[in-house]
Amino acid sequence: MKLYDELTWRGLIKDVSDETLARKLLDDEKIKFYCGFDPTGQSLTVGHLVQVVRILLLAKYGHTPIVLIGGATGLIGDPKQTAERKLLTVEESLANAEKIKKQLSQFIDENKAIFVNNYDWIKNIDMIAFLRDYGKLFSVNYMLAKDTVQRRLDIGISYTEFSYMLLQAIDFLNLYQHEGCQMQFGGSDQWGNITTGLEMIRKIAGDKAEVVGLSSPLLLKADGTKFGKSESGTLWLDAELTSPYELYQYFVNAADADVDSYLKMLTLLDKDEILRLEKLTLEAPEQREAQKTLANEVVRLVHGKEALDEAIKVTNALFSGEFYDLSEMAFKMLIKVLDTVEVDGTMNIVDALIATKLASSKREARQFVEGGAVSVNGEKVMSLDFNVAANAAYYNQYTVMRRGKKKYALIAFK
Repeated sequence: MKLYDELTWRGLIKDVSDETLARKLLDDEKIKFYCGFDPTGQSLTVGHLVQVVRILLLAKYGHTPIVLIGGATGLIGDPKQTAERKLLTVEESLANAEKIKKQLSQFIDENKAIFVNNYDWIKNIDMIAFLRDYGKLFSVNYMLAKDTVQRRLDIGISYTEFSYMLLQAIDFLNLYQHEGCQMQFGGSDQWGNITTGLEMIRKIAGDKAEVVGLSSPLLLKADGTKFGKSESGTLWLDAELTSPYELYQYFVNAADADVDSYLKMLTLLDKDEILRLEKLTLEAPEQREAQKTLANEVVRLVHGKEALDEAIKVTNALFSGEFYDLSEMAFKMLIKVLDTVEVDGTMNIVDALIATKLASSKREARQFVEGGAVSVNGEKVMSLDFNVAANAAYYNQYTVMRRGKKKYALIAFK
């Protein structure tokens, strides 16, 4: 299967400016292509993995990625559908840009890709040059027709965000002129910006310029709702914001109706393996083999094999109640998952149950202990005189409290 057909099969192509040219460049040549990431936050989300996987696929077929971090465009803000973005300072944008670059370099080999920051060229464009050299190329009518602008007309849009498409177009032009970049891709919400870049190159470089734009559909659940939100909020790629365990749990619990598209768009598994898993989901859904494979692949891609192994150990420990073989990394995951109380010094079991909210009163706590419903680090506690202490904690720091079969909490000693 050729690359363009694989991208189509995986559902990674929604819009294409010139399909014939796209097939020629992707299937028959070796080109430079780019995808941009604005540093509006300190971390990318799982939704960005769609573009990361597409970058990796193109690189696998011999094309050279240009990974653009939008230190300048992040200062302006791509128009959201609901309201104006909060403006970042230059320092905030550039600091975020460094964090995003570091994050992306975990997936994309810097020795086989080109990393750029558009602040490096946009900062040198003065207002007169911007208006004369670039603004003059587009009518207001053309810009108003873009979906991102249309959606904001009822509530209003600032000139700042209205001009965003011109800055992204300048990026494509600059990379075409200085790096020989022939392709840009992004999510379907970027299509208006992508086509503005194509139009700018056409007007400046001429109609013979072989450049093409592609977009991918936004990843949605089977019911049409937005992908990437868990009960606790956004799924981040930063392990400090979303632990490997939380990421693993999200995907291992994916609905049968969603798992096929997730496997295609968020992993690099080959077609035969994905079709095998799709068949298993239909024939033996109770095994959840596709979900387990999906969770494994995503966590391994984002955080590496060691973190995946620890996430699986945490999963098994919470099921079995046995925590003795967990690493410190695994306990740090547990802190983000379980209700955790920091303690300085020894604490009586009754007070510990109340502090961790496993009991609502001392009377209830005593009843739980006397009824054999409480365990500490896997050992049942029957005495009301039992004390929770650091010298008996895992790594002298972590103590797992359990009430009944499924109620857990964690005590972390300072």
